[in-house]
Amino acid sequence: MDAVQILLLATVQGFTEFLPISSSAHLILTPLVFGYALQSLSFDVAVHVGTLAAVMLYFRHELATMTLAVIGSIRQRSLADQDARLAGMILIATLPILALGLPLKSLLEFIREEDRLVELVIAGTTIGFGLMLWLADGIGKRRRDEYRLGWRSALLIGLFQAIAIIPGTSRSGITITAGLFLGLTRKAASRFSFLLSIPTILIAGLLETKALIASPEPVAWGPLLLGAGLSFIVAYLTIHFFLRFIERISMVPFVVYRLLLGLFIFWLVLL
Repeated sequence: MDAVQILLLATVQGFTEFLPISSSAHLILTPLVFGYALQSLSFDVAVHVGTLAAVMLYFRHELATMTLAVIGSIRQRSLADQDARLAGMILIATLPILALGLPLKSLLEFIREEDRLVELVIAGTTIGFGLMLWLADGIGKRRRDEYRLGWRSALLIGLFQAIAIIPGTSRSGITITAGLFLGLTRKAASRFSFLLSIPTILIAGLLETKALIASPEPVAWGPLLLGAGLSFIVAYLTIHFFLRFIERISMVPFVVYRLLLGLFIFWLVLL
């Protein structure tokens, strides 16, 4: 991978990971559009780890508060503290990806190997889940914050998240959609989605790193580290501005973008 390719892919990942437009789809489409060979899953995971570092830094105060609250709740044997409950809901929402992650990863690898198939899948999921986001934003009551989620709601969001391994779905998009359907405000749904990304990306990153270390093939750590660093910077800025403006702009611009992108991909494939 040359420096331009690394810069391009890391920027795309950092910008799209926390927007409801699917980072995985853009990571697959970008090399196709610019004529690069499709990068390895290892590089995809590396730039995801960069975004993980960004979201952990952005929510460092919330993470510290939840950690202390969980320790206090364990001592008191009670989940009365709202921060401890939120940590518990994030844990519950992570369970589906632990159960379904490996089977769905095999599906992802199969889809990535089939050029025409992957483009059709991305086009269909980009449009389909974009329309679902528009529906959720339109009919959702938007009255609750993330601290008022129950375990059933958290588990449902986690099930939605598991679907996001299919390219074009968007992990943030599908979890925000679920949160909106459940009555969360746009900002609350986004915040819970971003917090939920921490254990999810962490697990994927650890598994892929373990596989890289165990592999007899040489690993080009330089591009991986550079990609992670660049995606970290872009992701941090994206989170900051997205959460600052999302209540004002609604989800409509992202829905429109997804519809146009999906139609464009269909046009390219069927041309």
